[in-house]
Amino acid sequence: MQEESPSPSQPRYALLINPEAGGGRARKQLPAVEAALRKADARYELTTTRSLTHGCEAAASAAAAGAIPVVISGDGLIGKIGGLLSGGDVPLGLIPGGRGNDFARVIGVPTDPEEAVAVLLAGFRRRIDVGEVNGERFLGIASCGFDSDANRIANEARLIRGPLVYAYAAIRALIQWKPARFEIVEDGSPRSFSGYSVAVANSKAYGGGMFIAPDAELDDGLLDVITTSEVSKLTFLRGLPDIFKGAHVERPEVSVSRASRVRIAADRPFAVYADGEHLTDLPATVELRASSLSVIAPAEAP
Repeated sequence: MQEESPSPSQPRYALLINPEAGGGRARKQLPAVEAALRKADARYELTTTRSLTHGCEAAASAAAAGAIPVVISGDGLIGKIGGLLSGGDVPLGLIPGGRGNDFARVIGVPTDPEEAVAVLLAGFRRRIDVGEVNGERFLGIASCGFDSDANRIANEARLIRGPLVYAYAAIRALIQWKPARFEIVEDGSPRSFSGYSVAVANSKAYGGGMFIAPDAELDDGLLDVITTSEVSKLTFLRGLPDIFKGAHVERPEVSVSRASRVRIAADRPFAVYADGEHLTDLPATVELRASSLSVIAPAEAP
């Protein structure tokens, strides 16, 4: 990743917390976060967000006033505010507080609140790419097909917390799944296949540690395209554990390519999810805003 100079001395932080993120995890982390900031005599203000829209409005106001937005939440709010800050010089700070925390996992920000605050106060900045699907920005992975059903089920789950919700959602989605026909155009080159899903990745992981795109880099100016063609449900199920190690890309039903612009269509309607949120629907065009966002991250890339 591209490293920038450390942030200026005595920055002001605008803490933006989604108290419901991670089933209340973010709210439980807040006392430790504030204690660590006070111990360092850091200047900050706290805003409790009421929605993604409210969080983005608060972040925009903070950035305009010269403060650094620091998101205490999961990938959804982090992705929205990261997209908002894309194209500017104001960096994104984050304290992971969601269920999956995949962006933090990839960029190296610890889930421990005191350790995450230490990264924030160190102030090292890295430039990363930002994805855009039908004009909606994201930091992680835009996916559709089987992933559309699994994301919807995961977001609707209320009794299961933590990363287990993603395994539960995948199994539920698989039970009712029927293969789809996808049409893809990558930098002008078309192809089609029948199968499960298309994932267009700016980052490596989604779904609470599933390394769907193990070779993707946040700052290489390219999107990794991962497709899974038609196999039996049993074969697909057997391959799911491989995703947590990134070993699924060696399976014959999985294809990996790279492009800067990807157009996706299918023979039936699918939602497109990224950073855990429903951003748009097919047909969709995915592009990159190269090196457009500054993120406060560890000095040593993971």
